[in-house]
Amino acid sequence: MRVGVHTSIAGGFENAAKRAHQLGCDGFQIFSANPRGWRAGQLSAEACARFRKVRKDHGLTPLAIHANYLINLAAPDPAIRALSVSAFRGEIERSAALGAEYLVVHAGSAKDGDRQQALTTFVKSLLEAAKGLDPKGLTVLVENTAGQGSVLGASFEELAAILNGLADGIPAGACIDTAHLFAAGYPIHTAPGLRQTLGQLDASLGFGNVRLIHANDSKAGFGSRCDRHEHIGQGQIGSEAFGRILRHPSLRLIPFICETPVDEPDDDIRNLQMMRKLAGERRQRSGARRAARRPSAGWMRALRAKP
Repeated sequence: MRVGVHTSIAGGFENAAKRAHQLGCDGFQIFSANPRGWRAGQLSAEACARFRKVRKDHGLTPLAIHANYLINLAAPDPAIRALSVSAFRGEIERSAALGAEYLVVHAGSAKDGDRQQALTTFVKSLLEAAKGLDPKGLTVLVENTAGQGSVLGASFEELAAILNGLADGIPAGACIDTAHLFAAGYPIHTAPGLRQTLGQLDASLGFGNVRLIHANDSKAGFGSRCDRHEHIGQGQIGSEAFGRILRHPSLRLIPFICETPVDEPDDDIRNLQMMRKLAGERRQRSGARRAARRPSAGWMRALRAKP
């Protein structure tokens, strides 16, 4: 299995890749710009080339880029929708330039509008943002949510509706967040609940459409609709449940990226080590000590084989 964390782009993109290697990541996630601002600078060809080289040198795959939090492609307000379309087009362009495999985006919010119409608006907006662009191997991943307020994407059925709408327009799949699943009312914290949840996931989305898992424990309670991440094994989901998730045969070939808090130095390392321990991996690796490790041929074949 391949695990990683979200790393900071402070000091330049190549430093984010170096941090990922030093932490012991297999793959990693970054922002391509300030995640809470509408304006983003242009990437230079030189910066992109340096970043790509560091990734290649250390075998860091996959790279996921998380889209700006302000983006709401489902917005009923025309002005917010226009800003969101423009911002997401920039996300696609930067992700392609950096050589990312995945671009993760939330389904947005219906605000006070109709949810079905909002889902349709999201699909139209995303396709508009992508029109005429060459994704260069990039796949857009729609992330499930905790379901707070009017936010879309808390159910597998809504994610499936979105992916069906995008099917002929741009390569797309799903990113599943464990904390969001739990908060939305999917009982992944028990063995029967995990079996039930994965059965629903496969029936609605198909495992082949799940390209990335955000591995986060939850500070908030089951079905709370509250999005609060916690360190692996220290939240309401718990280490026993995470062990079942990480060892499940239908999930092991899907990359796991932690978006857990960094409250103390080395928290990211501790979360990665906990992930590997719960997954049953025998070796504990430190990026500062281990040699560069490229993705296995089997993993890459499995990645390319996904529809």
